Amino acid sequence: MPTYEEEYNSLIESTKQYLMQQADLFGNIIYTEEQKQAAPQGLKFSSVYPDEAWTRSASLDEQNGQICNCLKCGLGQTRTNFVFGVGNPNADVMFIGEAPGADEDAQGIPFVGRAGQLLTKIIEAVQMKRDDVYICNILKCRPPNNRDPEPAEMETCTPYLYKQIEIIKPKFIICLGRISAQWILKTNSSLGGMRGKVHDFHGIKLIVTYHPAALLRNPNWKYDTWEDMKMFKRLYDEMKA
Repeated sequence: MPTYEEEYNSLIESTKQYLMQQADLFGNIIYTEEQKQAAPQGLKFSSVYPDEAWTRSASLDEQNGQICNCLKCGLGQTRTNFVFGVGNPNADVMFIGEAPGADEDAQGIPFVGRAGQLLTKIIEAVQMKRDDVYICNILKCRPPNNRDPEPAEMETCTPYLYKQIEIIKPKFIICLGRISAQWILKTNSSLGGMRGKVHDFHGIKLIVTYHPAALLRNPNWKYDTWEDMKMFKRLYDEMKA
């Protein structure tokens, strides 16, 4: 028979897991109609760019070199490394997460920790390699204690992301997790409401799936992720045919 303390600890842990699942699926950010309409149309995002030199970058390396010392928000004061992005600068497929974690902050490379290792396996499962795609996050600096990004932080970093998209010109964007998908699509839909369909992001096909970190917490979501990736691969193969 479990002791009272063991039962109490089990209840606390199960409650914690439930709340984390709900956060993964639904979140707590509400997008207004004004925010939804503020996203730029088409691949020319210049309407939301500040008048700064990096906006005229012709390559990812040039852009990274001009923004890697960014201190526009408080995260610049606490980061170890600026985490710009990695992969093929001419990729057809762009994976976008929410923010770097501890391993990414230490190495300056996105998705290199346990979640990143799982992402690599997900990419390889559709007969692709990490070097074939481009991987980045909305935020380029780690939030303290891996907390969720704040809207003001994402507002600050979004023009950097738009410029990456403009340079790469991907045919597909795969949003990893609710935060990334809700922010890019400017929607209040749950993760379940966004999955299983192809969204249009200014002419780019956008697919939403679980963040690899969520799969580590909830392995039962791996099947759904595989279904998302099969949908992507079918569309990708049709494009290449």
